[in-house]
Amino acid sequence: MRSLSVAGFRCRLSAPAALFFLLLAFVLLAAGAATRAQDGETEKPAEAGALILHPRRGGADLPAVRLGTHVEVTVTGAVARTRIVQAFRNTGRDWAAATYLYPLPEDGAVDSLKMVIGQRIVVGEIRRREDAARIYEEAKAEGRRAALVEQQRPNMFVNKVANVAPGETVLIEIQYQSPVVHRRGEYSLRIPLVVGPRYVPPRTLTGKAAVDDAVAVTAPLLDPKHGKINPVSLEIRLQPGFPVANLASPSHPISVERDGEARIVRLAEGEVPADRDFVLGWRPAAAETTLGLFRERLAGSDYLMAVLTPPVGERRRAVGRREMVFVIDNSGSMAGDSIDQAKASLGHALTTLTPADRFNVIRFDDTMTELFDRPVAATAAQVAVAQRFTEGLEADGGTEMLPALKEALVDDTPADSQRLRQIIFLTDGEISNEAEMLAEIGARRGRSRVFMVGIGSAPNSYLMTHMAEVGRGTYTHIGDVAEVTARMTDLLDRLARPAVTGLKARIDGAAAELTPGQLPDLYAGEPLVVLARLTDRRPAGMPSPARLTVSGTIGDRPWSKSIDLGEAVEGPGVARLWARRKVGETELALRLGTLDYEEAEDRIARLGLGFGLVTRETSLVAVDRTPSRPKGARLTEEELPLNLPKGWDFDTLFNGAGGRAPLDVGAGQTAEAMQLPQTATDAAALMRGGLVLLLIGLGGLAALRRRRPA
Repeated sequence: MRSLSVAGFRCRLSAPAALFFLLLAFVLLAAGAATRAQDGETEKPAEAGALILHPRRGGADLPAVRLGTHVEVTVTGAVARTRIVQAFRNTGRDWAAATYLYPLPEDGAVDSLKMVIGQRIVVGEIRRREDAARIYEEAKAEGRRAALVEQQRPNMFVNKVANVAPGETVLIEIQYQSPVVHRRGEYSLRIPLVVGPRYVPPRTLTGKAAVDDAVAVTAPLLDPKHGKINPVSLEIRLQPGFPVANLASPSHPISVERDGEARIVRLAEGEVPADRDFVLGWRPAAAETTLGLFRERLAGSDYLMAVLTPPVGERRRAVGRREMVFVIDNSGSMAGDSIDQAKASLGHALTTLTPADRFNVIRFDDTMTELFDRPVAATAAQVAVAQRFTEGLEADGGTEMLPALKEALVDDTPADSQRLRQIIFLTDGEISNEAEMLAEIGARRGRSRVFMVGIGSAPNSYLMTHMAEVGRGTYTHIGDVAEVTARMTDLLDRLARPAVTGLKARIDGAAAELTPGQLPDLYAGEPLVVLARLTDRRPAGMPSPARLTVSGTIGDRPWSKSIDLGEAVEGPGVARLWARRKVGETELALRLGTLDYEEAEDRIARLGLGFGLVTRETSLVAVDRTPSRPKGARLTEEELPLNLPKGWDFDTLFNGAGGRAPLDVGAGQTAEAMQLPQTATDAAALMRGGLVLLLIGLGGLAALRRRRPA
């Protein structure tokens, strides 16, 4: 060996070591060059790994356009019809155009847009997405008032409004319908009110389209220490068709009054800031039925919705051997109340394990830790290790969920039919790469079943509902620490009861198109919702009257239930719910790779245009035909900021931002790009490291060559 010095660093190298450093240097240089090239393709977005928050130019503390929202809901039977009125008021001196990112239920069918200016009402039209955007931009440039509703995700939409005069208020009204959730005898309605900041994995920024998508699902945030904005009022008319009991909201104080057989529910405070989802629950006062059948006739076709609750065993069975993998999110978005809820949930679940079970715990932020190399027996000592590990978790870092999911799906004993393999995922789901998660489960789930536990006041329920659906599990939401024991006990109780498997639905006596095409497994107390379009009431050769039959297996016993379609009651909105479910089914098939992009795009567009729905391929646009903004008048474009979801910790979430607040009202700062902790590889660092190693390797070879005799 021989000593040499490179940049003041002395080392001793053998020939193999020098060659190794040369090889490593070339690898790092190549990786750095590739990363720089990729950065060039993305047109240099906000630094990789950033939670992209759009800068707002100008000196105002807040955008000139202020937003207020009123929500009205009518619950009829199993369907909720919701009307949202967003009031955009321009408090500035310039004409304004505003953009607002807001959430809706992932199964909601948006089908109506109206723009109200003074006494004039402009009704929106459904168009292909590109056409609607072009119409809106042309109207904005020409000085005409216009509104546009676009879908960014099935549970995330954007409202754009253009040419609001100084001092003017423009009302944008949208309407949608969604099914009421029914589980274990309890009915519930969730109204999302705020979009949680989404983490954008840096490796997903692979081109301009990916960067545009990342920008589209983010918005400026208001630092909560400077107050709350975007006030919301609510009014719900509840008439489910039966006497109601136990009417309550776990999320907000409410007031309730009677109006005949209906109940009118309002917020006790009148208005609240839009910083968490509103949740309402109720039960029937008497014994509930096990089947509800609703119908609607639209454009010459009959549409049906059946809500069926199979008798999934009232008694707990003896819990068999299980392999349970718990995955807990301790990223920065979980800081505050969420990490406390997640740790309490995991701690409770660990206490239910028996020595016959195997288990493991995986935690993730922008890194990942697997507690044991592989699942271990749930002895008292091993469970105690897991409890201490859980108690020591702190929330910080980015939300790199995919590596943790991949690790959880690794099954060392895929042929073990005697042991149930269950994955319980505790997270808020605030990521932008939902498609990758669903594709991974679809490709590698094997015998595993994936159960999602949504944590916090505004979780990404679209992601978690569909992860559970593809993973043949269930989704549970925990919005408060006080709910942990009840919700986790309920979830674990369901896992210990026999599922209804092999479910099939058919309609005899009529040709029908049903959705979902492949029915999920059901756990105790879960309903099955089947939607159908009857394409012909009674085709020749088919029996009459038409009947719906659902069959499956409970444990090792066959089970079935039939009902005459003539018993269906009127259910307004069923047709569009059928279309929305078909859209969701098509999107899922696209993500799982069972449908090519062109066919999926065409199918979704036809459903959107045919039923007047906002989808990934169709948008609603409304344009006032009369120009309003004078030629030459300045138009200011603003993105309206959002509240941070209740319970989130702002400082932890943005700890990579050097203390800068995205929108500091008190200090008069403008919104700036905030960085979540970096998980991307720094190209410049790679190339610097590669050059150092290259010098070391070359220096080592030169020294060795000088040692050789001539």
